[in-house]
Amino acid sequence: MFEKLLSEIGASLNRHSLPYMIIGGQAVLLHGEPRLTRDIDITLGVNVDHLDELISVVQELSLKPIPKDIESFVRQTMVLPALDETTGIRVDFIFSFTPYETGALKRANKVGILDQEVNFASVEDLIIHKIFAGRPRDLEDVRTIILKNPKADIQYIREWLKEFDASSDQGNFLSTFEEILKS
Repeated sequence: MFEKLLSEIGASLNRHSLPYMIIGGQAVLLHGEPRLTRDIDITLGVNVDHLDELISVVQELSLKPIPKDIESFVRQTMVLPALDETTGIRVDFIFSFTPYETGALKRANKVGILDQEVNFASVEDLIIHKIFAGRPRDLEDVRTIILKNPKADIQYIREWLKEFDASSDQGNFLSTFEEILKS
């Protein structure tokens, strides 16, 4: 059921020329170990000015937007959550147009799913997203991804995490990653 929806999402976003990549649990399934996930997280390489185009995609896919006041919710959160009522799968479309995300989108891997190319975050960018999210499940995912992908570009990851540390009050992304590498 996820394959069909991922394929349809990829086709629709491509038709509407919206740059995107699959992140989160679905990307972990590709780069890490199988685990239970009931949602699809998608980073879009556009700002909220493209909301009307995204709403067209959501309607084309027969997804039901979750917020009542879509525009207000998206402007506050930069996310449009929607639901595939047939399968119960939640799809979160995340607006992001930072220089980092622009580069990550260019590095995305094209994966064939049911005769459709679907863009997934690279191993390195998935690790960065997971470190940034920082929940225990995300950090465990990072451990698994590193073990399964020993050729990952660790220097690329370090450079971006160092940059995020410099622009964040938390400033612990790189140290969190280094701790995971040690374990």
